Amino acid sequence: MSGLMTGRRGILAGAAGLAGCGLGGGDAHAQATTPAVERVARTIVGFPPGGSSDIIARLYAERLRGVFAPQVIVENRSGAGGRVAVEAVKAAAADGTTILQTPASMLTIYPHLYPTSLRYDALADFVPVTTVCTFPFALAVRADHPAKTLAEFITWAKAQGGAVPFASPAAGSVPHFLGVLLARSAGLQLTHVPYRGAAPAVQDLLAGQIPAVVMVLGDVSEFHRAGQARALAVSAPTRVARMPDVPTFAELGHPTLTAEEWFGLLLPARTPQPVVDALYRAVTAAAATTEMRDALARLEYAPTTMAPDVFAARIRQEREMWGPVVAQSGFRPDE
Repeated sequence: MSGLMTGRRGILAGAAGLAGCGLGGGDAHAQATTPAVERVARTIVGFPPGGSSDIIARLYAERLRGVFAPQVIVENRSGAGGRVAVEAVKAAAADGTTILQTPASMLTIYPHLYPTSLRYDALADFVPVTTVCTFPFALAVRADHPAKTLAEFITWAKAQGGAVPFASPAAGSVPHFLGVLLARSAGLQLTHVPYRGAAPAVQDLLAGQIPAVVMVLGDVSEFHRAGQARALAVSAPTRVARMPDVPTFAELGHPTLTAEEWFGLLLPARTPQPVVDALYRAVTAAAATTEMRDALARLEYAPTTMAPDVFAARIRQEREMWGPVVAQSGFRPDE
């Protein structure tokens, strides 16, 4: 299976290379700008180096260098499903030198998974600054699966005479609960099989060890294009430009499966408003560049920013949305 992830590694390496060369003009921009923070700033990421979260943080860090702070470095603080990083930023000085980049689930799903043990509150302990990108999910099967469409997959699954397993990259993740929603919407029996990350789950799909996966679209898109897997539907509100042949769940009659996750930036509570505003402006400018759009597109992500108050409202709305889904799933993680 060593060659299966070659394309994915190439995408990540290409994005990293863009960061290393300044994304085409970052240095000139930095020289003409007075940084809002006078000391080195750190972007804390709750996952190991080399993954999408890490690569995206480094892409933005390069564009923030000399604009928001003299230097912006990425620090990986993995552990506890991303909670270690969140807690580290909560405890940091509120001076703009410590930035949290996190996926939505840390802030919107985890409060329902860990109602008594979670040691942070997204809106009380942090100042939401902006999202940096959004990305959808996909239901995928192996290319030789008898189902060519979502409707055929539903028919096939109902004919199996029992629960059909599906994989996600982690228990308690958005893909996990999208599978729960699919089972409810289509009247299926599905059994969730959690993996430690996307790569081993996709490898097992391609090896025929599991019949279906729900994953970040970027984790299966290259295999779809190569004819090794087939994405049956995406959770985006509209079809994805780079994969126009894949319909959305909504257009196929399953609107409850419309969901996009995001990576967002937050600062510790009580960070001065001018610092918050400066980071928001710098990120918005970075997201608007052609180089950033192209780099994120290679990962099937879209640069997406929003004002701090809008971002805070989105966190609140999505936290409320996921509560009933988690409760009705009956899932309880090991603390």
